[in-house]
Amino acid sequence: MTIKGALAAGALAGAAGTTALNTVAYLDMVWRARAASSTPEATVKKLADVTGIPIPGTEDERTNRIAGLGPLMGLMAGISVGAVLGLVRGAGYRPGPLGTCLAATAGALVVGNGPMTALGVTDPRTWSRTDWLSDIFPHLAYGITAAAALRALDPEPSAG
Repeated sequence: MTIKGALAAGALAGAAGTTALNTVAYLDMVWRARAASSTPEATVKKLADVTGIPIPGTEDERTNRIAGLGPLMGLMAGISVGAVLGLVRGAGYRPGPLGTCLAATAGALVVGNGPMTALGVTDPRTWSRTDWLSDIFPHLAYGITAAAALRALDPEPSAG
């Protein structure tokens, strides 16, 4: 597989994984009647403050842009993790379904939560058991789905 093909397959797998992550998170919101997390938007605000890059517009426009940028950052994180996994697979490292699933899950957890933690938006050390479960299950859905998609997108081994 070419680098471009591995990158594309990984990005597609990451997009599929992100869809699974979002689906599980939304189902949790429906099941427990919980509100959406405010951490993606808080991360956008903090990132804008730290970098000095203003989010333009009136107060309403800025609020709406932040509401869109938070989920977009999550999509970019999931697609990026998938792209890296695709490149790694393209380079020949194939740890098997479980290893790929665990790597995808861990990658999504780190890339998704790392910036929020580094910016002080959240502190996983203070999370309750319920908070952890609300975070782990969607990321595990990401890992399972991304790993399955990567395997499905692998080119068939050539005969002979």
